[in-house]
Amino acid sequence: MFKRFSKVSIFIVLLVVLVWSVSAQDATPEPTSDAMADMEMEMDSGYSVDDLAPLAFAYYNNGDVYFIHPEASEEGVADVLTAMMGTEVITVPSLGQIPEVLLGKVYVFTNGVEGMGPLGFQPDVFDSVPGVEGYTPLRSVHLVTWQEGIEPRELTNVEDILAAEALSELVIETPGVVVNMPILVWPDGQR
Repeated sequence: MFKRFSKVSIFIVLLVVLVWSVSAQDATPEPTSDAMADMEMEMDSGYSVDDLAPLAFAYYNNGDVYFIHPEASEEGVADVLTAMMGTEVITVPSLGQIPEVLLGKVYVFTNGVEGMGPLGFQPDVFDSVPGVEGYTPLRSVHLVTWQEGIEPRELTNVEDILAAEALSELVIETPGVVVNMPILVWPDGQR
């Protein structure tokens, strides 16, 4: 029995060595940085970002942000975004089931200073961008409404929005809507 085991063991070892040597010969070598610099990495798909999902404008920490919103958890929100951007925003109801703790925030104005936001008022305000701890493209919509008798002004960061809320100048409501809003350009960065 020992002799049979030895022959089987030897066969297995030889098989492993053979497979390893063949795969090592066929392996694609890692490209060098010089080779990578010489290669053109463009891919012409025939589409542009504007054809698929045009960039929208918003603010983060007093800076400009450009993003897309290809999906929303609610059909009505997807319809508003589709009408605003001219390309279809898909309804994905399961986005609304993501726990709030895993979502970023986007502040959307329902009144106030007229502008290019989704409801015809100032642009949205984000609470994070890529590279900031807690960034996620999945956003819980926070509706910002100026109180009657208050002179609205454009707010471009979360701290100013929360300060205005603390002074009872505006009200923030969370309707449970989630929108996928990947940021493509942000202050000091881009994809």
